[in-house]
Amino acid sequence: MSNSASSPESAGQNPVGPTDGTAPRGLAELRAELDRIDTLVHDLLIERALVVEEVGRSGKPAAFRPGREAAIVRRLTGRHTGKLPKQALFRIWRELLAGTTGMQTPLQIAVCDADPGAGMTQIAREHFGAMTPLRAHRSPSGALTEVCNRTASVAVLPMPTESDGWWTTLSRQQPRIHVIARLPFWSIRPEGTPTAQALVVATSAPDPSGHDRSLLLLELDADVSRQKLTAELTAAGLPPGTMVLHRAPGSPIASVLVEVDGYVADDDKRLADVPRQKVVLGGYAVPIGDNA
Repeated sequence: MSNSASSPESAGQNPVGPTDGTAPRGLAELRAELDRIDTLVHDLLIERALVVEEVGRSGKPAAFRPGREAAIVRRLTGRHTGKLPKQALFRIWRELLAGTTGMQTPLQIAVCDADPGAGMTQIAREHFGAMTPLRAHRSPSGALTEVCNRTASVAVLPMPTESDGWWTTLSRQQPRIHVIARLPFWSIRPEGTPTAQALVVATSAPDPSGHDRSLLLLELDADVSRQKLTAELTAAGLPPGTMVLHRAPGSPIASVLVEVDGYVADDDKRLADVPRQKVVLGGYAVPIGDNA
């Protein structure tokens, strides 16, 4: 049996250190170095918060800018090196962005979550911060009402389907409500993480991130096929991706939600070449890991 008193570990001399031929640093020295780095990181966080305060005083229209936040996270994960997982870097920055956004405008989240496993609530927490105030609703209308009444900053709603037409009401809401994000933004889902998908809506318009998709709402007569609509949109320079159709019982008119690549604003000139009633519902930054 070895003498534990003389072992490097018990003496605080854990042989972890550089591999360039220099003497390895002891555990106490390494811990002191980590403390020094933690202090530097904290100093930078304080400095960053001071700049955020200046931004808040600049009079910009909305504190929550999902496009800007997506661009920040993409840039940082793109330059990342070393063994710290990118997923951990993403989580750190999501909490940081949630905290600094809340410094400027208090966030309140409304979530439509009828899932017994609370999957929608989990992905909302993942994106907006673990401690951000959140209220869950059983229906999309309940969450949307909170945004309309300004008792919630954003609503997290299920992905559009043909059977649930909540998305057909967005353009008729007062104030106008836009789709501004898609969740989860980190689309690479490790085992055990929620797999729910959601759209985020708010009264503020979406902001471009540099890699976006937009959502258009169009009216479709009974005699117009999806193939014809695809041809019209492609001719206008807006080739469609996913389409979701919803028809109210007894109505000859169907609402069609069309996803297109890129950022499309209300004044996009291509929209004039689409020969039917249409409105831009908003858009979202393409999630990390989504190469489709």
